[in-house]
Amino acid sequence: MKTKTILLNAVVAAAGAALLAGCASAPSASIPTAAELDAQAAAMHKASFRAQGIAKLDRIQQDLGQAACSSEKPPSEDVAKRVEAEALATIKWPTGGQYLGDWRIGETLAQDGRGMAWNNSSTDPKDNGGQCYNCHEIDKKEISYGNIGPSLWNYGKIRGVKDVTDPAAAPIVQYTWGKLWNSKAYSACSNMPRMGHMKLLNEEQIRHIMALLLDPKSPVNQ
Repeated sequence: MKTKTILLNAVVAAAGAALLAGCASAPSASIPTAAELDAQAAAMHKASFRAQGIAKLDRIQQDLGQAACSSEKPPSEDVAKRVEAEALATIKWPTGGQYLGDWRIGETLAQDGRGMAWNNSSTDPKDNGGQCYNCHEIDKKEISYGNIGPSLWNYGKIRGVKDVTDPAAAPIVQYTWGKLWNSKAYSACSNMPRMGHMKLLNEEQIRHIMALLLDPKSPVNQ
């Protein structure tokens, strides 16, 4: 991870400075091992965070996917497949097979940046927004939006979804739900928040965002 690189650079820089200064009596600086760098990085992370409000220290505990994807090298193919398989197994599919809610509520959620800050009073998903605009273009009328993720404009239209109950639409409908629930199921190192898995949004809220993306009547698909 980047912290290990910073630590290693600091050690090397200190050793070089000592040599340039002619400090013959200074102790020699040894290059730390990978395990030592891991331990130092973990200690730095732990020391840099504190529990406050609704933000607890469990937020810095990494699961397999987070640990594998925050290292300097990308995970091996075997590890990536394991991350994706474990993530896929966590997806909770919609009750009664009902994938879509109300796109109007979904649009409000997508533009809502509330939730999960330390000074919020609640961790209940119903008090959170989807924050989709942080990473995606949603509407061509927008003048400011993130570009970490792809544009969502015409998301359903481009993919030919005219009726979510049509069996032909099932693959993209299910993929979209799964991506919202736990994005690592389809890309081990996805930067997208795992909305359902991490309880950032509840099932009803995800239905509404699904409608924003896939309902032919949604402004996204006009």
